[in-house]
Amino acid sequence: MNRPTLTTERLVLTPVDLADLEDLQALWADADFTRHITGRPMTTEEVWFRLLRDLGQWGVRGYGSWTIRLVEGGAYVGNVSILDHRRLIDPPIDDPELGWGLAPAFQGRGFAKEALEAALAWADAHLRAARTLCMISPDNLASVRLAERVGYRPYRRTTYRDEPVQLFERPRGATGRELSANWAQADRTGPAVVRR
Repeated sequence: MNRPTLTTERLVLTPVDLADLEDLQALWADADFTRHITGRPMTTEEVWFRLLRDLGQWGVRGYGSWTIRLVEGGAYVGNVSILDHRRLIDPPIDDPELGWGLAPAFQGRGFAKEALEAALAWADAHLRAARTLCMISPDNLASVRLAERVGYRPYRRTTYRDEPVQLFERPRGATGRELSANWAQADRTGPAVVRR
């Protein structure tokens, strides 16, 4: 199984590993970080099972989660993932789903866009899927703007776990600039965040 390391100008994205557990537990215990994703901090048990799920995706699907660290100094920044969640949602999500999350101290500095672009370039080169998806809920303008900047556009409103969400899609190889004219009439339902 190929678990690639991706490198950008400022970041190193390594496949999630058991050694990341302590950083993940700190991140998911942060109420500011989790408020737009799970709505509450996660327990160490929940983080452990999340890590096991993320580790398993690489072996089962051939894609998964990357830990994001700074090139200089190695500080833990967050993660970006391409996963098969098998969500109980209508319509079903049958394509790889992109998700991301950065520690609050690293938000607003362009790191998320840099990491997403690296993960999407890898997906475009290595996955057979014609598109990737992300599920976004109406709470966080920054996340919907970021999704659009990397080429995602809304295609369906629905609910997930009794909460309203917007599904976004990105055709393989698309960038935000290329799609902006084509999606000018897209149904925008408001601000959003990536839900995992």
